[in-house]
Amino acid sequence: MRQVVLDTETTGLEPSAGHRIIEIGCVELINRKLTGRHYHQYINPQREVDQGAMEVHGITNEFLTDKPVFARIVNEFIDFVDGAELVIHNAPFDVGFLNHEFKLLNAGVAPLESRCGILDTLKLARDKHPGQKNNLDALCKRYGIDNSQRDLHGALLDSEILADVYLMMTGGQTRLAFDGSDSSSSGGGSETIEAVTGRQGGFVLTANAKELERHEAKLDTIAKKSGDAVIWRR
Repeated sequence: MRQVVLDTETTGLEPSAGHRIIEIGCVELINRKLTGRHYHQYINPQREVDQGAMEVHGITNEFLTDKPVFARIVNEFIDFVDGAELVIHNAPFDVGFLNHEFKLLNAGVAPLESRCGILDTLKLARDKHPGQKNNLDALCKRYGIDNSQRDLHGALLDSEILADVYLMMTGGQTRLAFDGSDSSSSGGGSETIEAVTGRQGGFVLTANAKELERHEAKLDTIAKKSGDAVIWRR
C-alpha cells in the first residue's frame, strides 16, 4: 500500500480570494513504513504573501521571487502523488488549494481526488478524541512525537511529523507498560511488541532463562505495587 503524507503552505486562507500555494512537502509510506523518498518544492505564487500567513510559516515574498511557478512543477508533483492515498491534516484545505491551482492552469488537469485517495487525519483525530484539541501540536504531545524543531510551520517538516502522528494514531499500542506510564513512551521496563509469524498451525516459542528471570522480576514489581499476588502466579 502506497501512501503519501502531504502538507502545503499558502499566501493566505482562501483560494477564492486569490491566495496561492507557496510550498508543497510530501513523504512516502509503503506498507506503513517511511521509504526515505520525498517531494519538496517552494513555489512563486505571483502575488504577495499575507502578513498573517508569513507570521505562521516565515516564508517571505523576497525568498519566493526566484522560485518556479506552479505550472513548471505540476507534472513532477502529479508524478509523485499519482495513485497513492494522500494522508493530510485538514484535507479540504490542502486539496482545495491544489485543485484551485489545477484550474488556474486551464490545462484540463483532473481534480486531485480523482487520481488519489484522500485520508483526513484531522477527521480521524476528532473521531478518536472528541472534544479535545486535535491540531498537529496537540497530537504530537498526545502521542509523544518530538516536534521541538517546529517553531514555524513548514510543509516538509510538517508532513514528516504528520507521518509519525498518523502511524501512532492508527497503529494501536506499540509498547507494554505495566507501571501506568504512557504506552507510547520508551521508559524503563517497556517491551516492544513484535508480531510472530510462522507456518500454518502455529508453533511454540520457549522463553530462555534470561527472559524467565526478567518475567519473574516484573511479576515481583507488579505484586509489590498491587499489594496482592499476581494472577500469573495463582
